[in-house]
Amino acid sequence: MSATTFIVPKGGVVFILPYVGAALLSSAFLVTAQIVIVGRRRAAAGIHAPQLYAENAQVEKSVHALRLNCAQRAHLNTLEYIPFLYLTTCITACKYPILAASLCGSWVFARIFYTRGYVSEKPSKRFWGAETSVAALIGLVLSATYTVGEAVMAELSS
Repeated sequence: MSATTFIVPKGGVVFILPYVGAALLSSAFLVTAQIVIVGRRRAAAGIHAPQLYAENAQVEKSVHALRLNCAQRAHLNTLEYIPFLYLTTCITACKYPILAASLCGSWVFARIFYTRGYVSEKPSKRFWGAETSVAALIGLVLSATYTVGEAVMAELSS
């Protein structure tokens, strides 16, 4: 069995890391902003940890409780996607770093609009950000699959 070789694009790691690293790091800033929003909404609603969401009775009595639930859902939904984002970005970046960075950055950018829409007075405004971020993630899943498939086929043919 022979080892699969990935050819590092021109400039090597110095070329790859700034773009992919910046795209991945931007997700940390997104999540941090969401944490701050949830904290502020939690304080305004008077709902303390470890209670994750406001109960229906609390939501019926207070618009702040509803706002907390929307902010918390935007935050947790983002966290649900992060493992897929990181995995597929890193796999794709092995062979296609610019594509990986572009799709990852697009996902983060779309999630900003998703978050802003969800925490607004009309949570239905989240749909553009949700749909766009899912499209970017599908692009990453497909490109990561192609990258791995290419490597496996090269391994099998050697």
